[in-house]
Amino acid sequence: MPIRYSYSEIRKMTENFKHKLGQGGYGSVFKGKLRNGQLVAIKFLTKLKADGQDFISEVATIGRIHHVNVVRLIGFCVEGSKQALVYDFMINGSLDKIIFSTDNNTLNWQRTFEIALGVARGIEYLHRGCEMQILHFDIKPHNILLDENFTPKVSDFGLAKLYSVDDSIVSLTAARGTIGYIAPEFLYKDIGGISYKADVYSFGMMLIEMVGRRKNLDPFAEHSSQIYLPSWIYDQLDQGDDMELEDVTESDKKILRKMLIVAFWCTQMKHTNRPSMSKVLKMLESEVEPPEMPPKPFLLSLETATKDGENSGDNHIT
Repeated sequence: MPIRYSYSEIRKMTENFKHKLGQGGYGSVFKGKLRNGQLVAIKFLTKLKADGQDFISEVATIGRIHHVNVVRLIGFCVEGSKQALVYDFMINGSLDKIIFSTDNNTLNWQRTFEIALGVARGIEYLHRGCEMQILHFDIKPHNILLDENFTPKVSDFGLAKLYSVDDSIVSLTAARGTIGYIAPEFLYKDIGGISYKADVYSFGMMLIEMVGRRKNLDPFAEHSSQIYLPSWIYDQLDQGDDMELEDVTESDKKILRKMLIVAFWCTQMKHTNRPSMSKVLKMLESEVEPPEMPPKPFLLSLETATKDGENSGDNHIT
């Protein structure tokens, strides 16, 4: 179980909050060190859970998660209005910093595929491998951390909700997620209910970004057809054109085609048409030719996407 730390212990670990690693919608993250010398990342929550007891019970559930592709929660602090989570420190940072970097030498296509596989395994474990069904609701490159071997870890459970494994449709009073990755059923109530398929949709959008090596929306793209990446890539793939990617071997092309076909199944408009994460894993791991191209997802109109997503990746809906 996670260890409970006092606020003074947290201050000591971080050398009085000396090294800030980043800032997100839910708080600031600082680098710290435990007494045994182990490096940790300590996240202070600014959007607090209303009830400290709720926070502790959620910590207890997430603290039971032990999977190679989910970040490990070491401990927590809840003291008055202060709430913090202590995680393993990931030396290679978050996936977005690498895939959106102008220097793409760090990740070859095989390693990119292995990261995609690892993330899929982590999400599948959250959905089916625990006593409770853990729905993440904020899968995106920023929330995938990489260790020293570039093993991916699903992180940031700020929006996660716990449900019985028997719940196929869950009740939520408000949309949650990040513009650009949020499933359409959150925005259009007549499409269908909210389920674990919301995470499948977000994973699909992330796969497209991993292959395209850019954000899904780029208002400054060279050609207007390229502004919305999913639509442009779908058309390229459907017409049999090679995408303008560098250093791609024939075997890489097969891997990338498989990743994209899976991504377009994951991003189908109706959640009933999307595969489960177990099926996604089977499709990615299969040695046979990828499944047939799905129908083109009814993607958000370009006007809506442009209006909502100019800062895509940063705009949280909670």
